[in-house]
Amino acid sequence: MKFEEQIKKDLHQYLVREGRVDEKLPECPDVEALWPSVEEAYLPDAVREFAEYPVVSLGWIMFVGMAFAKYWDTDWEKYADKSGETLYKDLRDSKGYDNLDDVVLYEVLGLDKEEGEKVSAIVGECAARTFSAIQHSGIEAGTKEAVEAYRGALHALYIMGMAMELNALGYHMQMLG
Repeated sequence: MKFEEQIKKDLHQYLVREGRVDEKLPECPDVEALWPSVEEAYLPDAVREFAEYPVVSLGWIMFVGMAFAKYWDTDWEKYADKSGETLYKDLRDSKGYDNLDDVVLYEVLGLDKEEGEKVSAIVGECAARTFSAIQHSGIEAGTKEAVEAYRGALHALYIMGMAMELNALGYHMQMLG
C-alpha cells in the first residue's frame, strides 16, 4: 500500500470515530482537480516550515481543503476560474501563513470560537498522526522517497480537509447494498 493510502486510511478511520466524516467519503472533483496547482504553491511554504513546525506544515493543508470545499458549496461560479495556486495564495496572503488556520476557521467557514477550537484540535491530531507515520515509516530523510511520502501525506490531508467540510455542510454519502 502506498504511503499516501496508508495515511488516508488512518485519517479516515480517525475522522469517522470523531463523527467528522462518513464511512464513504464524499467526492468533489472540482476541488480535487485543484490539487496539482495547490501543491505547487503550498509546497515551498510547507517545506520551509517543516523543520521547526512539522505539524503546522502538515495541518495547514487540511484547512486549505476545507476552505475550497466551502467555496465549492457556496459560490463555485466565483472561484471556478481561479487556479488552486491563486486561491491558496489569496488565503495565505490575507493575514500571512501563520494565521491561515484562523482565516479559514473564522472568516471562510464562519465558525464560532468553540467549534473553531474543536476543528483546530482535530486538524492538529490529524497532522500529528501523519507526522508520526512519517517518522516511523523507515523512509530515509532527504531522499526522493521521503519527498514523495511528504507530498502524498499533504495530498491525503487536503482530501480529508475537503471531506470534513463537505460533511459539515451536510454532504453525506450512503453505502449501497
